[in-house]
This record gives sequence, structure tokens and C-alpha cells, in this order.
Amino acid sequence: MPFWPRLLPLPAALATFFAAVVPSAHSQSLIELFDAARGYDATYQGARAQYDASLARAAQAKAGILPAVGLTAGAGRTDLGINVLAGTQGSVARDYNTQNVGINATQPIYRPANWATYEQGLRQADIAQAVLTTADQDLIVRVSQAYFDVLASQDSLALVRAQKVAVAEQLASAKRNFEVGTSTITDSREAQARYDLVIAQEIAAENDLQVKKIVLDQLVGRPGSAPTPLAAPVVLPTALPADINAWVLQAEDMHPSIRQARLGLDVASLEVQKAEAGHKPTLDANLGYNVTRNPSGTSTSTVGTRINAATIGVVFNLPLFAGFATENRIKETLALEEQLKQQLESTRRSVTQATRSAYLGLVSGAGQVKALEAAESSSQSALDANRLGYQVGVRINIDVLNSQSQLYQTKRDLAQARYNVLLGNLKLRQANGTLTADDLQAINSTLAAPGSAAANASPTAPSAATQSPVPVAPTPSIVVPPVQIQPFNPTPPVMPTAPPAPPVINPPAR
Repeated sequence: MPFWPRLLPLPAALATFFAAVVPSAHSQSLIELFDAARGYDATYQGARAQYDASLARAAQAKAGILPAVGLTAGAGRTDLGINVLAGTQGSVARDYNTQNVGINATQPIYRPANWATYEQGLRQADIAQAVLTTADQDLIVRVSQAYFDVLASQDSLALVRAQKVAVAEQLASAKRNFEVGTSTITDSREAQARYDLVIAQEIAAENDLQVKKIVLDQLVGRPGSAPTPLAAPVVLPTALPADINAWVLQAEDMHPSIRQARLGLDVASLEVQKAEAGHKPTLDANLGYNVTRNPSGTSTSTVGTRINAATIGVVFNLPLFAGFATENRIKETLALEEQLKQQLESTRRSVTQATRSAYLGLVSGAGQVKALEAAESSSQSALDANRLGYQVGVRINIDVLNSQSQLYQTKRDLAQARYNVLLGNLKLRQANGTLTADDLQAINSTLAAPGSAAANASPTAPSAATQSPVPVAPTPSIVVPPVQIQPFNPTPPVMPTAPPAPPVINPPAR
């Protein structure tokens, strides 16, 4: 079959062009890309802005317990007309100006509702911190997920291309054997079908890699980001303590969602106190100094005056009846407090379930890695055995093709399982609320050293994540010459001669 060059899809063609004209940048570690995402990701920046707004809103509650000071000033003119009802003078006109300035202060002495509002503001600041912690943990997981998605997609593409090369060699071998008469046309057609299938898989893998890179670039705000692959041999970090109950107990104290729900319940309890304060008296202290000046006198005097008045005192207020508004407000706040109690319990149960699921998933993933490492070595041995069997004639072509597919699929599963374990460590800490940026150090230590040959991932060579710790040395291929078939020239058969006729014996006479 003639070979025609396959045209690359547009995204892959553009990537190839830019890779040729733009020098390749060094690969970036997980911590480096996370720091970039922290300063660029819109979701995280929005969470920080919400945090700043919540702190400002919480600080407003402090105003209720601090003194309020105000400066007043004014000027006015009065036109006064006085009509005399009895006497000789009918009316008197009087005009005068009034000027005043003063400063007054009020200090709450006993206001239970204001103190409850102040305590609520402190709780609201803590709630804002819990919300920001949740956003920070979410960013860590999103960046790590996108980071390892790119690495997994690169490994998948590299393995598909390696499988294409292997299938192409098997296809060429099947055609040679058919030409010399040691195999049937079926072997060639099976290999051709498998080769066409791998070509379709390669196109899909190229597109998937471009999509995953776009997601990572958009997240970190850096075009052409290149994640650093895992170092060889791959050593995955272990989750300590190795006790599921210890992780659950830790979540009770550390998880930001539980803290947020608990603080929300405290805010609701303080809201009940504010409602109950509607029955309690209030006491305020007032302090003021006011100056009133009448340069042309007043309505009762024609002499200019200036009055300096300093005042100090207290104001007591006791509510007696508000139309049952206070009683109903108390009932409302008590019902809302009960609602938040149930939400806190629901949050605890959800966090416990998520922590247990994450821990079991991590343990299961570590077991899968061990099993797939053994399966990868076994699949390699099986492929080598099938190749040798095919060369000596005890195996057929489809056996080799199936062994190749099994080996490369196992390598893909092994790489994905290793990436899932690395992500599982972060998701477990996110599930129990202890995830911080420092936890990325353990994940980052599993990557290749900067500047090394293995630090630059390539979609043409599978990374260390696809290999077992102790790879099985492939069995050297044995070149078996074609069997010389002797021409089939059998000896002509010798026809047997007919036996002689038996003698006829005359019977005796009677």
C-alpha cells in the first residue's frame, strides 16, 4: 500500500510551527505555576476582594461601642413683626441675626444590642478568613489538576506514537512474511486495521493535549507553560498518619467549612441576644460645647449677646411596649439559630464522608500503582514472548498486536494512576481542611531536577511515569531465516498387477 504523508490538524500544525521558530522555554515546576496562578486567576482574585470587603464590613460593627462626635455650625436671620393689640403703638418691626457653632459627643454606656453587633463583626472577620482559606485550597487543587492533566496527556500522546511505530514494524513484518509465503493475507490486514486505529488515536491525543495546555495556560496566565515531568525512579509520597480516624478528627478542628458553619452559629446566637436586647434599657453619656451669638440682639433684647454653653449628662431609655415586635423578633432568631445548628451538623457529616472517601481513594490508588507496575513488567514480558513465538511460527500476528495494545494501555494506566495518587494526597488534605501551599513541596520533590535532561517533557518520548521501577529488559529479538520449502514432486504411484486367473478343475464323471 503506498504511503501518503498525513496532514496535521490545525492546532498541532500551529504548535509545530511555533516550536520551530520560538526557542523552547525551560519547564516550570508545580510551585512556580501555582505562584503565577495566585496572582492571575480571576476566581482567586475575586475571593481576595470579597475577603477585604468582609473585613471592612466587620469593622463597621465596632462603631456602635465607640463615641460619636459631631461638629455643628449655622447662621440665620430673623425678620420679626410684633403687633400690639392694645395701646397707641400699632406694630413694631425687629430684625436680628443668629450665629451658632458647637461640638457634641455621645458615648454609649449600656447598649447590649451594640455589643452583640460588635461581637458579630469579629465572627464575620473569622468567617471571611475561612472563605479565603477555602478559595486558596481550591486554587491549589485546580492548578495541580491542570498540571498533571497536561503531563498525562503528553504521556498518552507519546505512548500512542510509540505504539504506532511498533504497529508499523509489525505491519511491515507481516507484509514481508506474506511475500515469502510464510503468512496469510489475514495477518497483513489485521496489522493494517490496527495501524489505522492507532492513527485515529494519535489525532485524538494531539487534540486532547492542546486542550489541556490551553486550560493550564489560562489558569496561570502564562502562554506556553511546560510542566516538569516526574523524576525516575518515581517515588510517590505517602499520607501520614496511616489512620483514617486521625484524618477525620483533624477535620473537625481544621476544616474551613466546619469553622465557617460554627462561626455562623455563633453569629446567629448573638442575633438572638440582639433581639432580646429590645426589652432592655439603654444608657448614653452626652458631652457638648455650643456657642450662640446674636450681634444685633434677640426678640426680647436689643443688646448683642454671646452665649457659651457647656453640657454634660446621661440619657436613659427604657422601652415599654413595641407592639409585640420584640417578642416575634426573638422567635424568628431562635428558629434561624436552630437552622444553622442543623447546617453545622450536615457540614460535619459531609466533611467526614469526603475525608473517608478521599483517604480510601488514596489507599486504593497506591495499591493500583503497585499492581500496574507489576502488570507493566508482565505485559512487556508477554509482548516479547509473543514476538518470539510469532517469529518461530507458534503465534499469529493478532497475538502480537494484542500484546502491544495491552502493554501501551497498561503504561497509560500506570502513569494516570501515579498522577492520581499525587493529586489524591492534595485532595485528602483538602477534604479534611489542612491543605496549604507548603504541601506542594512534597509533590514538587517528585519532579525531575531543573536543568536535567528529564526535566523537559516531550510528546514524542514517554516520561518516567509510564515505566515500572525495575523495568524488565526486553528479550533480544531472534532473527529466524525463512524456512526453505522443498518443491513437492511426489513419485508416481505404481499400479498393482491383476492376479492370474484361477485354474478350472473338471469335476469327476458320475
